[in-house]
Amino acid sequence: MEVVELLHMNKGAGETSYAKNSKVQSKIISITKTVIEEAIIELLCKNLPESMGIADLGCSSGPNTLTVISEIIDIIYSKCSNLGCPTPELRICLNDLYSNDFNDVFGSLPAFYNKLKEEKGTDFGQCFITGGPGSFYGRLFPRKSMHFVHSSSSLHWLSQVPAGLDSKASTAINKGRIYISKTSPQSVLDSYMLQFQKDFSLFLKSRSDEIVPGGCMVLSFTGRKSMDPTAIESCHQWELLAQALMNMVSEGLVPEEKVDTFSAPYYGPCAEELELEVQKEGSFIMDRLEAFEIDWDGGVDMPNTINGTLSSGQRVAKTIRAVIESMLESHFGRDIMDDLFQRHADLVDKHLAKTRTKYTNLVIHLVRKG
Repeated sequence: MEVVELLHMNKGAGETSYAKNSKVQSKIISITKTVIEEAIIELLCKNLPESMGIADLGCSSGPNTLTVISEIIDIIYSKCSNLGCPTPELRICLNDLYSNDFNDVFGSLPAFYNKLKEEKGTDFGQCFITGGPGSFYGRLFPRKSMHFVHSSSSLHWLSQVPAGLDSKASTAINKGRIYISKTSPQSVLDSYMLQFQKDFSLFLKSRSDEIVPGGCMVLSFTGRKSMDPTAIESCHQWELLAQALMNMVSEGLVPEEKVDTFSAPYYGPCAEELELEVQKEGSFIMDRLEAFEIDWDGGVDMPNTINGTLSSGQRVAKTIRAVIESMLESHFGRDIMDDLFQRHADLVDKHLAKTRTKYTNLVIHLVRKG
């Protein structure tokens, strides 16, 4: 699977769009705001540059994209006002894969700039916002051009399906499953772990070239508290989706080999795995690492104008569909998507009626050595 080409959030503003189904990601951003604020204030207290490079990696599109940037700008403006010094020139780059809906992002910038002028006044420094398409598993920016890098709900996506598990593999070794599960062979767990190690190491190496000494990153992504990659917090959501697919297989709606040859390019690491990769790469100091839980549906209601509020299972299914439908559609075809996610919603409802499983999110603050 060519993740760079296929992975993108559902575009537009329709019922299955990411713009209308990203409240979980919004809540994650809200929870990590304190970490972002403390990291930026610490950075500015050590060195206030005349021109400050800022990047949001995996920015996507929709309301969350400029919310993050607005919060970062507010933090910088407030700190500079307290210090009695002018706000530095801000060079802000919004990064995501090539298939991201950058047109939507750029279309919202005029209103964003106008609001910035109204709230901050004409004395606020220059702010240049650009788009930078490309994979963050590689270089994106000139050397030593960035002071602060942020990424939320993105780094759990791998650069590719692990070796031996993609659709071109001669033998399916994870039959009936689309991710790690309790019954997956050890070789599947090993392949996912190895791909994560390669990707995260490359991510750190690429950012170490781009971030100035003393600059920093705040990264948050789905992970797990347990060191066991088959723990329910890490993989049960994928198991429910696989179960929905296998139910369709049993009814002759999906060929079984289609399920056997699909593997999610995803990995939710534990804190120990992150710490090890940071230590091995060696360019960053881990200043902070925290874990927090969030409900699968974000703990918020999403209105449905026809049937009142949606069930938890429907909210979860719509959130996941908005993120991964592009990958599923390319492999299974568009025609089964509505049926698949309705089945998935029903399975989620049944699961949540028994136990209130939550996502584990990890947030880390890394400071560039130097």
